[in-house]
Amino acid sequence: MTAYPIRRERQEKHEKNARLIHCLAGPLRRYLPDSWIREAGGTAERNTAFNPLVMVWCMLRQSQYPDPACRATLAWLQAARTRVELPPLSSDTGGYCKARQRLPEKLLGKLANRVAGELVGRATGEKLWCGRRVLIADGSAFSMPDTGKNQARYPQPGSQRKGCGFPVAGFVALICLATGALLDAALGTCTAHDLALFYYVRSRFCPGDVFLGDRGFASYAEMALFRARGVDSVLRLHQNRQADFKRGKVIGVDDHVVAWPRPRQAPKGLRAEDFALLPETLQVREIRYRVSVRGWRASEIVLSTTLLDAGRYPAEALAVLYFRRWRIEVDFRHLKTTLQLDVCRSKSPEVVDKEFWAHVLSYNLIRAAMWESGEAFDGDALGLSFKGALQHLLSRWVLYWCEEVCDDHDLLLAFIDSEFLPYRPGRVEPRVRKRRPKNYSLMTEPRHILKEKLPLYHY
Repeated sequence: MTAYPIRRERQEKHEKNARLIHCLAGPLRRYLPDSWIREAGGTAERNTAFNPLVMVWCMLRQSQYPDPACRATLAWLQAARTRVELPPLSSDTGGYCKARQRLPEKLLGKLANRVAGELVGRATGEKLWCGRRVLIADGSAFSMPDTGKNQARYPQPGSQRKGCGFPVAGFVALICLATGALLDAALGTCTAHDLALFYYVRSRFCPGDVFLGDRGFASYAEMALFRARGVDSVLRLHQNRQADFKRGKVIGVDDHVVAWPRPRQAPKGLRAEDFALLPETLQVREIRYRVSVRGWRASEIVLSTTLLDAGRYPAEALAVLYFRRWRIEVDFRHLKTTLQLDVCRSKSPEVVDKEFWAHVLSYNLIRAAMWESGEAFDGDALGLSFKGALQHLLSRWVLYWCEEVCDDHDLLLAFIDSEFLPYRPGRVEPRVRKRRPKNYSLMTEPRHILKEKLPLYHY
């Protein structure tokens, strides 16, 4: 007879936990179902307060709210547990921090890649460039607290003295031009070249894709390897390679096809046996055009591409495509400034990696909401304000704490669609700061040495 009360108690606890996830996930649960988290390895081994389902949404909350402190996130979780009548937790953040360390290392990365893959698959037809998917690659960096473990994994730049700088991690990311989704990324030290990190994400390209990047990726080996897989490249010509438009097959003014010979030595990171399989020559189309936009650094740009069909891919279309490469810089600003990835808060490299992927997952979830809003109102999702979408998503979170089930998703999409950015082609701003920083000297010695030099005051 005692089995029925126990079963009823378990059922009530299960319902409360489901309501808790509903409160924590808010409107983003539509784009990240619980089943995806479980399939990615987020199955709790025991029924704990900090199970993987809860921790995923807590880490996403840290990456989205203005106050990313663990104490603020724990207070938010406490309020949600109180709302669904679950017992309160300790106010000590130790349990939450240990739960972040226990979270599977690749869980957040798998979720970010899956959300991005689902979003990229929805871009078809006119959303693509000449009917092809374009992926942009570029690198950036972020810093983190100055701890011994972080310094060991991600050492500070060599230009900074020991004890006077911060560890810096570099990364290379792949972003879809049509949707803005971040498909994949690779982490490394700040001294690692973008090509070395690009090796870990190049498998995300599929036959028929177009690789768009700056001159740092314009190497013979990369273009030849991609061409063998059916992937074309549109890259700015490397500064060490000179273009002579008097040679080769002339297509038009400042537009010709030349044969690049295979280098004598294999580049770093490519095995000798793989390098030997590359063709002796590679047919590359070179295009030169001038940029007259005020504020640009270069007035003349030379592109190198394996898109040889001038009828299907005219020079003007390729120049416009390379101009759109700048979108990845704007997306990095959303990731590092809007979502505050520029400075991580974790004190161990394992949690730094999870924090990075939590930001990537947040970025892709917001992009998914923006894409759905653009599709619902026949608009351009890339023309919407990323920060405006984030603000509307955060403001709607409180409604999911009400007793009634929120069914105003269409209204949320309408609000996101209203945050349309004005079209300002060629807009430039001087790279200066108006607000003056405080006149403090830079740290040139470790802090403990500077403390010893402080004068002793008697009160």
